[in-house]
Amino acid sequence: MKKRIWLLITVISAISLLFAACQPAAPAPADMEEKPAAEAPVAEAPKAEEPAMEDMCMGTAAGDELTVMYQWTGGEEEKINAVFQPLVDACGIKIVAEATRDAAVLDTRVKSAPPDVLFWPDVSPMTLYADQLIPLDTLGGVSANYADYWISLGSVGGKWVALPVKADPKTMIWYSPAQFEVYGYSVPTTLDELDALVEKMVADGLTPWSMGFGSDAATGWTGTDFIQDLLLAQQGPDYVNKLISGEVAYDDAGVVAAYDKYVNWASDKVYTVGGATGTVETPFLDAIYKVFQPAPEAMMVKQSGFAGGEVVKQFPDLVYGTDYDFFMFPGAKGLQGGSDIMYAFSDSPAAKAMVAYLTTQKGVDAWVASQFDVSPNKLSLGMYEDVALAKKSDMLLNAAGFTPDMGDTIGAPFGAAEWAALIEVVQGGDIPTALATAAAAQKEALAK
Repeated sequence: MKKRIWLLITVISAISLLFAACQPAAPAPADMEEKPAAEAPVAEAPKAEEPAMEDMCMGTAAGDELTVMYQWTGGEEEKINAVFQPLVDACGIKIVAEATRDAAVLDTRVKSAPPDVLFWPDVSPMTLYADQLIPLDTLGGVSANYADYWISLGSVGGKWVALPVKADPKTMIWYSPAQFEVYGYSVPTTLDELDALVEKMVADGLTPWSMGFGSDAATGWTGTDFIQDLLLAQQGPDYVNKLISGEVAYDDAGVVAAYDKYVNWASDKVYTVGGATGTVETPFLDAIYKVFQPAPEAMMVKQSGFAGGEVVKQFPDLVYGTDYDFFMFPGAKGLQGGSDIMYAFSDSPAAKAMVAYLTTQKGVDAWVASQFDVSPNKLSLGMYEDVALAKKSDMLLNAAGFTPDMGDTIGAPFGAAEWAALIEVVQGGDIPTALATAAAAQKEALAK
């Protein structure tokens, strides 16, 4: 997506100043094709007045400490520190960080000496620590810079307490543009077009799908991700959120319809590599490789954003945009994915400065520059120059909704029951019976 930079041309005149046309974007990296011009985006970034950086410091003094807790380590920790750095430089704040992925460690910390700011990969703190969380709009957070559904998802008791700082959309299908070109295929944009493409591939003697459930104790999660995308296409994000809340039971007719379609693809050798046995037993990474290996075994694999990195590791000579790429799951009315959420336990000037910074343009600028996945902030629209990140950002900022993984969000024992139900039906089990068992687990989990 080309960045437009207006050049101000001063014209000696007593009447007015005129603006010239935009200059061309910088050349694309050598290992990527030039990006085609994008369609006009649906979402529009708000044009609000931005405070100066010093105003965002919220009265902090040089040396003020901000205790921060997050789960990032290694390269990810380097990226979040790069995001923080402009605020640190401008305000003199000292970040005191603690990294952990252990929810028990977090719980102990919050109950003894909570961090000023917490970044966590789910919404569980909204339930666990609702009474301790500080409403973000009282700390300088700008809710207008986020889609309404983010504010709704991040509110409890009418208070906005959870800020999405980054998201990883999973509602995507990976494929080889070069292979599609060979066979004259076009990227589908609706579920009906996807159905037609799958049948055309079969008629051409090709295997449309590569599916692989294999993931040790978590075997089955790739299939339930596929089911959730089908639900987003057939029913929409509100329906998925009602499944998560328990308003809709997991054996509802809408879920049965998604399973019917999926099982038809996942259990038949005509549609997927190895049929039911291949689906259940193939490791999920191997399922990705089968689409991009020198002699491809399938044309498509439904997988999350991390798949691109795995393709590069396994096949370093392949070029993004030519040999591998992704498209949004056709017809999906919203996205599923993971998101990292910021919570505040303090109303100190330093905490206010962090909240104000991350919700407005200067924080967005730093986030985009870090390439730490994509920001849900509307101000980031059109800012990414990396081709893949730009596509993910456009998907995210034009989505009608965002739903977390159902199994992870509903919790035990539902997640394992959902995987078991899918494995059972792919291998020939009765769909209503398997879903009734999963629905009972859903009810049990939500009663906790």
